[in-house]
Amino acid sequence: MQSIICMISKYLVLIFMALYTIKCFTYFTAKDREKRTSNLNKQIFYIFMIHFLCHVMLLINMQEIKIMLYYLIEILIAITYIVAFRTIYKKSSRLLTNNVAFLMLIGYTILLRLNPKLAIRQFILASVGLVITLFIPFVLSKLKNAKNWSTFYGIFGIILLASVFIPGIGKEINGSRNWIELFSISLQPMEFVKIVFIFFAASSLVKVNTLKELVINAMIAAAFMLILVAEKDFGAVLLFYISYFMMVYLATSRPTFMFLGIGLLVLACFAGYVLFKDSLFAHIMVRITAWKDPFKYIDSQGYQLSESLFAIGTGGFAGTGLGRGMPYIIPVAESDFVFSAISEELGVLFGLALILIYLSSFIAIQNIAMKCKNPFYKYVTFGIAICYIFQVFLNIGGVTKFIPSTGVTLPLISYGVSSVFSTLIMFSIVQYTYILVSEEADNVEKERQHIERKTRPAVPGIEGISGKGKGTGREKQN
Repeated sequence: MQSIICMISKYLVLIFMALYTIKCFTYFTAKDREKRTSNLNKQIFYIFMIHFLCHVMLLINMQEIKIMLYYLIEILIAITYIVAFRTIYKKSSRLLTNNVAFLMLIGYTILLRLNPKLAIRQFILASVGLVITLFIPFVLSKLKNAKNWSTFYGIFGIILLASVFIPGIGKEINGSRNWIELFSISLQPMEFVKIVFIFFAASSLVKVNTLKELVINAMIAAAFMLILVAEKDFGAVLLFYISYFMMVYLATSRPTFMFLGIGLLVLACFAGYVLFKDSLFAHIMVRITAWKDPFKYIDSQGYQLSESLFAIGTGGFAGTGLGRGMPYIIPVAESDFVFSAISEELGVLFGLALILIYLSSFIAIQNIAMKCKNPFYKYVTFGIAICYIFQVFLNIGGVTKFIPSTGVTLPLISYGVSSVFSTLIMFSIVQYTYILVSEEADNVEKERQHIERKTRPAVPGIEGISGKGKGTGREKQN
């Protein structure tokens, strides 16, 4: 009986996942507000059903009654977040709010499967993050001069990024010195600096008028990336680099800069490989070796990637069922390789739908950026969109052998307080931009209506039409 319930739950999860994903995209094609609202309300129902069915499978397979308690607390926080954000910010994007809540619930669920202690820790700290980031749109509305703080963003970002080199605070993990430890909490400064970096680039590009100013701006941006190279955090280097050059392209509308960025990236990779492959790039070479042929080195460098591919293949399209696979065999499955764990137990179809949900958020953020008339927040939102989707690409590309693994996390799902917190901050910033766009649209509509009233031709009153005062022909005859 339990096996039948698990099997039914597994397929129902896939059905509801497909329906949720479809609503993510039909939202963009809906022609009226009522249709969009209906799609969003149905999404919330699908979120709760997927989350409930996943916990039913966990309860049956793990035999721990505490799982349902975790379910109730998690869903309560999710409902509170969705309702609170919409209540406080009536013009916020419900699609983004739904996606944030959904991805975080998926993260809690898979972490509960892999490591309950990490799941509880992630839930507590992420809930604190939800409360704190709830105030970000309000704070940004009060910071009218944020676009003029480029010097502050540059100095603060570089200092925070370099904090990993302070003795006693910074520490090295998996070959990269990109962590600091404060009060028994490990954090990655890069996760927060990438937001500061986007603000720096946006505030600088708003004021750039000459090629000389752009070159100076690019040199400061390069300083961020050189520190990341010294930290041996090459996944972060790619995030910063791609985000910066795409923002420059948006600000200048010149394809030359995009081709220049690609050329410089290729040149830097080639120079780094030739000059530093045995020192600075040593642990990167291990990942490249594993990427080329993981099964040849399955007992050493290729073990992690091989197990990742085995997990995805074992799960097949429908998955083994939550709690019935062996995702814990994959090293670091709770963070860097969480997508493989999800694909094994919930299925490749679930994983593909997850990618589409990330893509829908990216499209929504891009639409917000393109509609924003404020240049500063247009660039900031665009930079966040690029950083967000490229991080998804680096993570999933690495675990599926599409590209070498870079060690970046999957936004809102992977274990990692820094990653979850920084992503929540980015989504709250985007929500503020969406509110700006909504207010701009309202102002345009009011202006249009005002012009229409002023230019509308005078319409005769009822008295003139009826002939009262002057009298009609019939009245004169009488």
